[in-house]
Amino acid sequence: MGFELFIAGRYLRARRKYRFISLITFLSVAGVTVGVMALIVVIAVMAGFESDLKKRILGIDPHIVLERSDGQLTDYQRLCERMKAFDGVTSAAPFITTQTLLRSGVGIAGSVVRGIDPNAVDVVIQGMENLGLTALRDLERDDAGSDPALPGIVLGHELARSLGVIEQDQLYLISPRGMVSPVGHMPAMKRFRVVGIFETGMYEYDGSLAFIRLEDAQQMLRMGRTVTGIEMRVDDIYDAGKIVKSILKELGAPYTARDWMEMNRNFFSALKLEKTMMFILLTLIVLVAAFNISSSLIMMVMEKTRDIAILKAMGATNDAIRRIFVFKGVAVGIFGTLLGGGLGTLLCLLLKRYEFVKLPSDVYYITTLPVQLEWSMVVLIGLSTLAICLLATLYPAGRAAGLNPPE
Repeated sequence: MGFELFIAGRYLRARRKYRFISLITFLSVAGVTVGVMALIVVIAVMAGFESDLKKRILGIDPHIVLERSDGQLTDYQRLCERMKAFDGVTSAAPFITTQTLLRSGVGIAGSVVRGIDPNAVDVVIQGMENLGLTALRDLERDDAGSDPALPGIVLGHELARSLGVIEQDQLYLISPRGMVSPVGHMPAMKRFRVVGIFETGMYEYDGSLAFIRLEDAQQMLRMGRTVTGIEMRVDDIYDAGKIVKSILKELGAPYTARDWMEMNRNFFSALKLEKTMMFILLTLIVLVAAFNISSSLIMMVMEKTRDIAILKAMGATNDAIRRIFVFKGVAVGIFGTLLGGGLGTLLCLLLKRYEFVKLPSDVYYITTLPVQLEWSMVVLIGLSTLAICLLATLYPAGRAAGLNPPE
């Protein structure tokens, strides 16, 4: 196999009269390089976006939610301890969720209010200090006077801005679960004091979510000693689906359980589809480079017809001739893949370290590109590129091997 590699190397260094073929070879290498580099950078940036969004979502949302299809949970303290006994579950806490109206002195807005136990939910919701939820845990009621201190509420940044309130301001929480009076159904209304404002960077949460204490939610909604459900956190988020099946198998109906992937299925499916489409579109760049490789090899076969005839007359087999042109095309693919992989990896590391690409803060929830370089994806891109380049060499190599020396 030694002379095949030697001749393929000679053909890569085309002489002056084959300068056009050399130019096509150079463009082929450049095309493979640009395609591989673009693939690595784009996939790394999209993986960074996905990881960052997943981290933000799971910082507030639980990994698993347990509810009853026929109403509220009653004996939730015992059920919480039972959930903690499942393998993989690290924490469990009760919660209440409801849709309400919030009215301040300058505005009114719809909101999703979550009643939580601040002493139990700190291991379910990550970063309670950053979310300002510790204010609910540290809130002390002054029951000594005739007018006890107001219950506290923590609002999302955008929700607080639409209501025109800041910390220590007061607002009214209005719930459709009220009472029946002689004049008809009266919604429940209670005054709260803003004790904290959080900002997650996700408009869906910052613009509609509010937290209050569990007992305040039970009193406000007239739920007695019941809750909406139990939220849980697990060791490995990718085992949440298996844990859900174990829980449902043991509890059975009317209990229902959902994991974080099911609760955010539409969002992560769209993100995965976008990532796949970007991979396919950028692979077209590599395909164009592969066509250039095939074209340059076909032109070289036409130019080297006399050389091929002499080699066959000297005893070279069809397989040997085929290997010469396959080696040349694969060499172009390897060089372009290595160069593109190195440049793409270097650019990703620079983007991650120096963050020189800035994003407008009024459009995106982050100000710099998040980059997460996955080496398995880099290897997959490299192997896919080499496979495409190899396939591009098969036709011209087969055409070269099929030449008849006497003709």
